[in-house]
Amino acid sequence: MATCRVDAGPGTAFLVPEHSPGRQSGRGARGHLFKVPNGLCRLFGRLQSLHFPMRFTLPPLRRFALLCLLGVLATASAPLFASDRPAVIPFPSAPGKVVPPSVMQQIHDEVKTPNKYGVVLKGGEGELVDCPNVFRHGDTWYMMYVAIKDKVGYETYLARSEDLLHWEKLGKILSFRREGWDAWQADGGIALYDTQWNGRHALGRHGGRYWLSYIGGAKQGYEPDPLAIGLAHAEDPAAIAEWTRLPENPVLHSDQGDVRAFEKTTLYKSAIIRDTAESLGWPFVMFYNGKAPPDGHEAIGMAVSRDLRTWHRYGSDSIIHNKGESRWAISGDPQITKIGDVWVMFYFGAFWKPDAFDTFACSYDLVNWTMWDGPHLVAPSEPYDKQFAHKPWVLKHDGVVYHYYCAVGSEGRVIALATSRDLSGREKKQP
Repeated sequence: MATCRVDAGPGTAFLVPEHSPGRQSGRGARGHLFKVPNGLCRLFGRLQSLHFPMRFTLPPLRRFALLCLLGVLATASAPLFASDRPAVIPFPSAPGKVVPPSVMQQIHDEVKTPNKYGVVLKGGEGELVDCPNVFRHGDTWYMMYVAIKDKVGYETYLARSEDLLHWEKLGKILSFRREGWDAWQADGGIALYDTQWNGRHALGRHGGRYWLSYIGGAKQGYEPDPLAIGLAHAEDPAAIAEWTRLPENPVLHSDQGDVRAFEKTTLYKSAIIRDTAESLGWPFVMFYNGKAPPDGHEAIGMAVSRDLRTWHRYGSDSIIHNKGESRWAISGDPQITKIGDVWVMFYFGAFWKPDAFDTFACSYDLVNWTMWDGPHLVAPSEPYDKQFAHKPWVLKHDGVVYHYYCAVGSEGRVIALATSRDLSGREKKQP
């Protein structure tokens, strides 16, 4: 069930999703809330996004009676919408294979980046940047990243580089819609990227298009609850043009009937890969972190799809969760790559150990993960990342491992780089 709102005025009423923008003109009340089946509430939301609100003109008493009737019908019709979501796919019954400590150490030695190069991208006045995703298109490197200005909300941008060190901002590719479920949050990241550690780092296509996933939300601010996951596509991932959102959006959200315990509050950043072997029986696999009540604990779970439009939640619970002394702990922003026959998930941790930092886990089957318990891949150590060093994007090119991350410290929220070799001798330009 979802919550809808009635905005009522003299002789009129508007039935809209709870977090939709309010009435822009005219007198009237706002905030009459009642539960409506998810499918019905989404229908009203889509009608509103087409600028066709459910408007009717009635005398006050009849208007009140109709609102009561809507509430009764909403409750009675709930079974009609109970099947609007596919059943959760259970985890495999056979126990998974644990990645042995010797292999975990080999992976760590391969991906570690002890040399901090410094800040490579920063925002303008009143702007914070976050969540780097790096790919190659043609012979040029691109970074998809997000930015929040004046604490309004995140939008998605593109930058480019010839050497992975010096980055030029290009422009915005996913903007505020200013209405609907994703009115004020559009936090995107690349999908169908090359997962081979020694690959080309190019983006794959589906249906002749390139894809991104994003977290959207109707409220202004820094990642305000609730957030949900949507998808968008483009013909050219390097073009500075708005990506096209799916009409099916949001494809996953916390009000759906199949939501699991770890994601009941909100959904965050997702990584979508193409599993060409279909080892789970599905070509597309999504990893994302969700937040659970009452303490905001965040863990990483899975979903699968055949077409990128309809997603089935996979497994009854999360696959990566960490707990420490604090009741609030985060495991989030997964990135998936494959080194030999081992799947590697880079992700960030926070508050189950001191600070916020990047680490990794390994798996042979994408479901059962062995978590690294050794030194962090990056952690706060410099003035520019003294508060947080987190949200990884890691790749290897020409024998060098590049680890991009969001750094929070003396220069605000910026994007920084650590590498496996010391590249500090190369010329640095002001980001």
